[in-house]
Amino acid sequence: MKRDNLVRLTRFKVLEKRRQVEQLELMLGEFSRMAGELDAQISSEEKKAGISDVNHFAYPTFAKAARLRRDNLMNSVKDLKVQISAARLALDEAEAELANAEKLEQRDSLRDEHEERRQAAIG
Repeated sequence: MKRDNLVRLTRFKVLEKRRQVEQLELMLGEFSRMAGELDAQISSEEKKAGISDVNHFAYPTFAKAARLRRDNLMNSVKDLKVQISAARLALDEAEAELANAEKLEQRDSLRDEHEERRQAAIG
């Protein structure tokens, strides 16, 4: 594979990894926002009912369901944080690979220039 193809391929990988990190971060923000909205709804429902004890027999059903959704979202947030860490590591590796490929391409082009000059001087 020519070096320029290698560089293009690694650039593509870097862009894809960046997109993945950005997408995960957007999801994290959205899940956090949704969990915050659910917290507000839970508080509102508890105030209306005058009951904040989850184990109370008259605790609002809507608040129970909202708590469950919020807890699921928070678990998803934790999972996303792990995925983001892994995606950032993959991005760092891809960027390092790109830097190496660019250095190789530069070295090859300098060598080719030097060879061309040498051939021109000879012949």
